[in-house]
Amino acid sequence: MVGVTWNGAHAKLRGAVEVRTRSAVSGHWTSWLKMQQPDDIPDAAELNRPGVRGGMSPMWSGPSNGIQVRATGAGKATALPAGLRVDLVDPGEPAGGATQQSGMGLAGYAVDATSTDTATPTDSVAPTDTAPATAGSDASGTPTATDSASPTDIPTPTDSASIAPSNGTSASSSPSASPTSWPSQLPSLSEAYPSCTTSSSSPSATASPTPPDPVPAATTSTVAPPTVVTRAGWGADECARDTGYPSYGSAVKVMFVHHTDTTNDYSCADSPAIVRGIYAEHLNQGWRDLGYNFLVDKCGTIFEGRFGGMALPVVGAQTYGFNTNSMGVAAIGTYTDLSGGDSTASTFPGAAPSQAMMASIARIAAWKFGMTGVNPGTGTASLPEGSSDSHGFTLGNSYSFNVVSGHRNGFATDCPGNQLYNALSTIRSYASGPVGTVSVTGLAGGAVKSGTSYYTKGAATVSWTTSTPSAVISGFDVLVDGKAVAHTSASARSTSISVASGSHTVQVRATHVRGSTTLSGSVTLVGDTTAPTFPTAPGVQVRTGTVNSTSVPVTVTWKAADNAALAKVMATSPSSATFGPTVTSWATTAKPGASDLFALKAYDVAGNTGGASVYRTPNIIQETSTTRTGTWTRKSSTSYLGGYSYSSSSAKASISWTFTGRSVAWIVSRASTSGQAYVYLDGTKVTTVDLKSSTTLYRQALWTKTWSSPAKHTLKIVVVGTSGRPAITTDGIATIS
Repeated sequence: MVGVTWNGAHAKLRGAVEVRTRSAVSGHWTSWLKMQQPDDIPDAAELNRPGVRGGMSPMWSGPSNGIQVRATGAGKATALPAGLRVDLVDPGEPAGGATQQSGMGLAGYAVDATSTDTATPTDSVAPTDTAPATAGSDASGTPTATDSASPTDIPTPTDSASIAPSNGTSASSSPSASPTSWPSQLPSLSEAYPSCTTSSSSPSATASPTPPDPVPAATTSTVAPPTVVTRAGWGADECARDTGYPSYGSAVKVMFVHHTDTTNDYSCADSPAIVRGIYAEHLNQGWRDLGYNFLVDKCGTIFEGRFGGMALPVVGAQTYGFNTNSMGVAAIGTYTDLSGGDSTASTFPGAAPSQAMMASIARIAAWKFGMTGVNPGTGTASLPEGSSDSHGFTLGNSYSFNVVSGHRNGFATDCPGNQLYNALSTIRSYASGPVGTVSVTGLAGGAVKSGTSYYTKGAATVSWTTSTPSAVISGFDVLVDGKAVAHTSASARSTSISVASGSHTVQVRATHVRGSTTLSGSVTLVGDTTAPTFPTAPGVQVRTGTVNSTSVPVTVTWKAADNAALAKVMATSPSSATFGPTVTSWATTAKPGASDLFALKAYDVAGNTGGASVYRTPNIIQETSTTRTGTWTRKSSTSYLGGYSYSSSSAKASISWTFTGRSVAWIVSRASTSGQAYVYLDGTKVTTVDLKSSTTLYRQALWTKTWSSPAKHTLKIVVVGTSGRPAITTDGIATIS
């Protein structure tokens, strides 16, 4: 972290300060980056103390080992402020074992850190050298001593800049980072007045431990406190700040949203180091502590700011003239327009605030304003101006603010950048609730959809979605027939349930942290443990088609039923096939001369199954077992069943088969010269068939008949003697018994 400060809290640098740094990782120099004028300022009581310095807004550089700074006045006759210096802030490293997570705590309580935990030094790399404060670089990117700049505009190597400032404002290299709850919102005396071997550097190190007067009243909120990385968690050096308690207001009435105006190109793993760096630079300027009450990074992690108890109305140093009874929440980064607008107000390119960041800011607002019963979405409050020199505001006058306001609403600044400022309506909506639309996206885990309903044997996993971020959601409940049967955390988007048999409605209810609820639309879930049935046994009958010695064409028929919803029917024998729920027949083949198993299995949507099967025997009966009248000629060919067939062109010639079965098919050969035949069944003429075909076909089951039960029957074929094509060729019959 780089800072530039000067003597006198009210002195102004009327000009520009530009910085560039050399990466400790790549060795490359950055371009010249313009530092911003300060706009986060303490109120007079803190600002006017002896030793408080003016300064530019600090700039996060990341791990660096070289720096150049140039400062120029606005005109030739403009003098730079006295005591101008560069502050090189090493944010330090948490002691081994302490991590951001080990410093997590609920914001509603102060914490008393233990002294036994340590942390892994991963947050940042301290600079190892400094480059002379000269402007420009050669072609290789290495600073040269001949680059042009006015010597009077540049701090010399003898200016009071150092890697670790000697005034005790570097972050602690070994903070305690594993907190335990302490049963009061007000920090203890030992926390307010830490015993520090270096505490003499603190402006009030010699003060005797004294409770605040008056002691701030404990707060209660209708909203649970958010999870926050405590000062111990991010590694605050408690010996660097002013010892003792801060000033307190009566209640937080307005939340001012800021941005730190630092780079957006940071890893969230660096956020604790960035917070330590801002803390150290605020102390370098002589402030009593970090100016903000809370900081939030782009990943939505909330960091505790100024010491004094997060649940209490601590007076910060963030919105000049309105610090009492307000709180400052700083978004880490720069949130100006991407181009145009206020994009030129910052050195760093703007970025859109992430949903995680906005949600965490909203979560703080919901909690804080839950203490006073104010709706953070619509509430307003008045604050008196406490400064005599804040542009656009008059000392002593009261001004009305939305309870969630931007820094620019209370001070002449572009902060928090147009993009974040324009997102305040979204933040207010998140904070006030209710949760936006909740939609059930599906059921799984044993539930299957058919049509518009889902079916299960009992278990189901319900999934849902909402656009509202989890940070402002208290939790979700899954309702079955209007009754909550499962509860989840705010981050969950699915959970398991079970239902009894019957039709049920399933809904998801989201509860906002402020208590309002949002109910999803309903979906139908049918609990079904009843297996499908086949009311009658499957039927098997001969069908038309080609017959050979190893297969007879047959049709299997069935009727499957289910009390809820049938999903499919599967054939498992004599071969495998799968059919939809409305299919009731299957064209297949069977081996003649043997008893075949015809087996089916029905599945309902819930996964219940039921089966049915029958044994049937297909047979082929040839002409040797017939009674013939008239003239018939035996014809031999491998194309015929058994190698032969009978043919006749004599009108009224007949051939008859007597058999026992439940289905029969007459098998013929067909050609363009084939004639017609009468079909008699049990002595009654039932039809006339024409054997003519444009192509020659052998072993064709041309005519079929099926009965409900097996019986003895006689099939008689009579030659019609069709003119010009009198011949017919018969190749036997196929039966099912």
